Amino acid sequence: MNSQKLLETLETYEDFKALSMTELEVLCSEIREFLVESVSETGGHLASNLGAVELTVALHSAFSFPEDKLVFDVGHQSYVHKILTGRKNEFVNLRKLNGLSGFPKTSESEFDVFHSGHSSNSISVALGLKRGMEQQGNPSHVVAVLGDGALTGGMAIEAMNDAGRAKNNIIVVLNDNEMSISENVGSIARHLAKMRTSPIYLRTKGTVSTFFSKIPWIGKGLYKGISAFKAAFRNMIIGDNIFEELGFYYAGPFDGHNLKGLCKVFNQLKDVGKPIVIHVITKKGKGYAPAMERPDLFHGVKAFDVKTGRSAPSGMNFSKAFGNAITEMAETNKRVVAITAAMPDGTGLNVFRQKFPDRYYDVAIAEGHAAGLCAGLSIAGTVPVFAVYSSFLQRAYDQLITDICGMNLHCVFAVDRAGIVGEDGETHQGIFDISYLTSMPNMTVYSPATYQDLKEMLREAVEERNGPCAIRYPKGAESEEICRLEQPFEKGKAQVLVEGKDVSILCEGSMVAEGLKAVQRLKEWGVSAELVNLRYLKPLDMDTIFSSLKKNKRGVVMENATRYGSVHSALCGYTDVPLYSVSVPDCYVPQGKIAELFELLGMDGESVAQKIMEEFFR
Repeated sequence: MNSQKLLETLETYEDFKALSMTELEVLCSEIREFLVESVSETGGHLASNLGAVELTVALHSAFSFPEDKLVFDVGHQSYVHKILTGRKNEFVNLRKLNGLSGFPKTSESEFDVFHSGHSSNSISVALGLKRGMEQQGNPSHVVAVLGDGALTGGMAIEAMNDAGRAKNNIIVVLNDNEMSISENVGSIARHLAKMRTSPIYLRTKGTVSTFFSKIPWIGKGLYKGISAFKAAFRNMIIGDNIFEELGFYYAGPFDGHNLKGLCKVFNQLKDVGKPIVIHVITKKGKGYAPAMERPDLFHGVKAFDVKTGRSAPSGMNFSKAFGNAITEMAETNKRVVAITAAMPDGTGLNVFRQKFPDRYYDVAIAEGHAAGLCAGLSIAGTVPVFAVYSSFLQRAYDQLITDICGMNLHCVFAVDRAGIVGEDGETHQGIFDISYLTSMPNMTVYSPATYQDLKEMLREAVEERNGPCAIRYPKGAESEEICRLEQPFEKGKAQVLVEGKDVSILCEGSMVAEGLKAVQRLKEWGVSAELVNLRYLKPLDMDTIFSSLKKNKRGVVMENATRYGSVHSALCGYTDVPLYSVSVPDCYVPQGKIAELFELLGMDGESVAQKIMEEFFR
């Protein structure tokens, strides 16, 4: 008897398209098993993909990809899509250097049409694709798949406003699982919950058509008018429908784990001739008990034990250190309020939320709004602290410049995951914040190398500064060696950690640890290097910096950020001392472990030491 799994027999996309409904249902079960086993080894986004298995299989069954186009919002739920399009065997290298990306990537497959990575842009991209295809006489379908959390991003509403007015036939599949990374909040979440859970409507919507169609003689006539009746009935039960108000045809909600039903829905509704929202309800983590119980923990997970669902315990890191520091500060400073954009756990604000719920604001996925909210909070006399990942703060660029720095408002930005973050790849590397933050008038920019640095900088930013402040800190933990060298924090001052006489190594944040490795290697080669922890990126402590450079006659600036608009660029305009830049070159950084990427880019201590020898001591 052949015990080979169905998933193992699929060699081509055509093999998948030939499967029967019974075989597709078996395939869904096997895909879930594969996902759990595979991600338990590599880590990755598990809960969202487990919840989207039937949905993705149904989409690929009903549509003709890649002739039809599929655009994912964010894209971390694209693993099933990758499995179905010939990339199953590459999952052993998921999110690894030179391996399979955790997000859609056009260089991987013709089935990936867009580099997804950030939220709320899929409808805009889909609408652009559809309009461009229509210009060329291409009638193929365009499907955007987004989670309910993405609707809180203003760009999604802007796109729906445009699409509903223009009547382009795009298909928006709303994957409603009641979560983004953490539980969804806000009025849109409440509106969807009402649509999702109204018991009278859900009991009735599937039976009204059947009831009228069975009436002799007049049944068919009544059936033709049933859509209008159902729409009126739905509005009576659950009120106005935001999607219909924006000009979309709305269908749903449908069971997102009923594969046969989904295939039928997609086939029936894909040619309605106007923009349509197909509302699908799924369960994040479906099929794996630990992920269903804690979908937030299994959104992005490290390698784990399949039987228990447990990963190796994680120790202290900069996010937790920030959370502890801001909570401690709020004990005595009643003006402190905290803001997150749907990421209380990832940014360490879960502790603050529990202790000070009345001073905590989760604005959902809406970073531009969060920055504007900070402006208003500051004007009202509070001190807002917005904890946000570096790559997501980019989405509030205009508000930072105009609404906050332009008015010199006292707002504090805790910029988490600054610099290279690793396995999430190009769309998540936080390498641009030094360039844009230091270019803004009135902004103070800090870069801690240790938790104590971070605590002191946060205290100063909240209690002593009177304008906008940003504290950028990396993913991961502090260096114990740097902690042993650390001296008491001094306002406005850089710190010389190691005295030297041959070359100055000026470092910010996480690069201080790599700088120390370079110092130690150079010492073995007979070169005395001086290590400086910059601490402040704007304003720079020019006295300490130029004193070191004047003494050593040559220098290196190490930054976990892109080279253009860097500290190195700023210093080159003020000194004739030869300065070498260690930073991210003019490129996007792929996925991989942080240490691997540092080595790839020549930013690790060993590479820096070798480059110093080549540049200055040949």
